[in-house]
Amino acid sequence: MAHTSLSGTPVVPGLALGPVLRARTEVDPDAIAAYEGPDSAEDALAAFDEAVTAVAEGFGARAGKASGAAAEVLTASAGLARDKGLRSTVRKNLNGGEPLLKAVNESVEFFAGLFAQQGGLMAERVTDLRDINKRLVAHLVGEPEPGVPTPEVASVLVAEDLAPSDTAGLDPELVVALVTEKGGSTSHTAIIARQLGIPCLVGVSDALSVAPGTRVLVDGTAGTMEIEPDESDAEARVARDAEEREALARWTGPAATADGVPVKLLANVADAESARKAAEAPVEGVGLFRTELSFLSTKDEPTAEQQADVYAGVLTPFAAASGDEGRYVVVRTLDAGSDKPIAYATKDHEENPALGVRGLRLSFDNPGLLDRQLDGIQQAASATGVETWVMAPMVATVAEAQAFAEQVRERGLKPGVMVEIPSAAILAHQLLEVVDFLSIGTNDLTQYTMAADRMATDLTHLTDAWQPAVLHLIAITAEAGKQAGKPVGVCGEAAADPLLAPALVGMGITSLSMATAAVRPVGARLGQVTMDACEDAAEAALAAPDPTSAREAVRKVLGL
Repeated sequence: MAHTSLSGTPVVPGLALGPVLRARTEVDPDAIAAYEGPDSAEDALAAFDEAVTAVAEGFGARAGKASGAAAEVLTASAGLARDKGLRSTVRKNLNGGEPLLKAVNESVEFFAGLFAQQGGLMAERVTDLRDINKRLVAHLVGEPEPGVPTPEVASVLVAEDLAPSDTAGLDPELVVALVTEKGGSTSHTAIIARQLGIPCLVGVSDALSVAPGTRVLVDGTAGTMEIEPDESDAEARVARDAEEREALARWTGPAATADGVPVKLLANVADAESARKAAEAPVEGVGLFRTELSFLSTKDEPTAEQQADVYAGVLTPFAAASGDEGRYVVVRTLDAGSDKPIAYATKDHEENPALGVRGLRLSFDNPGLLDRQLDGIQQAASATGVETWVMAPMVATVAEAQAFAEQVRERGLKPGVMVEIPSAAILAHQLLEVVDFLSIGTNDLTQYTMAADRMATDLTHLTDAWQPAVLHLIAITAEAGKQAGKPVGVCGEAAADPLLAPALVGMGITSLSMATAAVRPVGARLGQVTMDACEDAAEAALAAPDPTSAREAVRKVLGL
């Protein structure tokens, strides 16, 4: 190796030392070459259906053992494997005389091309599609599915890219860090790495040029992977980092700056299990309950009563902890569409679903969809006695926010909207005249502000919440909250960044919602700095010309 260090985009902070472990991403080419396949198109389609069932059930089994983001992506992958459009295209190719493996490969690449052209969140599914293709081929030729091998010692997993199905089942005791050449800071892999709490870098050019077994030191704060570092120095640095993490693990909240200014730390949850885990953490409630994740595999729309049962499962853990003053749950209405299709809600074959009918827009032509969901939320709130706030995703105008707020208030609940579209940030002052709170979804806000696909590796520097344009939109929204005297939170992945958190608080953000694993590092960091330091960090970040300079400026201000 000519390099002694490689750089990428830091996703999860921390230090980890270990040998490089490569993901097994391909099926044995000899097995593929030897495969002849069924003679008839009918038998070939039957073999394809059997492979689909095996792959989808594999995803489903792993989803059943997971929770939160891991369960979400595995369930979505199971649905993608069973997609009727994929099967129809395979059948068409088989009837055209193509052999089975070619029919499958060409069908997957057809949809991969469509997804890539559509951009946004749909482009992120290309990795999932190709992962499914490899698993289908493996079943057809009688080989094991590709994936991450189980290491014998604690290792650093390095790959070109990782499908969510690979990262969702990782053991953080054996895989101590993730490094990928592709992917962005808001990709599914990055989100799951945060949930696992292991250092992670994405967009690391030439990462695969490092030979398996090579000792590397991954710095998830600085964004570097040092190759064959000085062993004693590296071990000492990792030991210090472990001590700091152990100290963070003892942090019990509630969150406040060093001079006593309170900051609400909340959890992002997807289901009852992740809510139970969150309720045991030092959080003051839930800042984002992603309701759509409960219905990704649901064919028919559940009734309001059926939805109420699901929502109550998430609210109940916080009712049990009702002795904690001020704990509440923020429920997001269906954020379906784009990469999260729901059979009973989303439209098929949109030309650009990332900019299409998703989120609140689903209710424009189907108002009953929102009515029934709000009824279910109201029933769950009444049954559990938990303070419940409700927010709508993909709000672009004040009129949309006002109409939504009226429906929520009719049910005795507190209304808010998400700030994910730049227009919402620009109109934050007017939005707060009609709603009671705002929540900034930094993942989509960054993507829409910078016009950059999350999965475009060569645009990773743009899909970074530290981008000056994104930070300025956050500051505009926070200032609107201060002037209106209403809460403004951040529930995107940026909230989980212990370095960015003080700057966000300095801008006027009143709550930060994140994966439960990120709560203690963020809370402990806030407790080390004063509010004046947070405001200085905000000014330094907003004055910086680029994300790297912003990070360096904030580190300097905070003395890190």
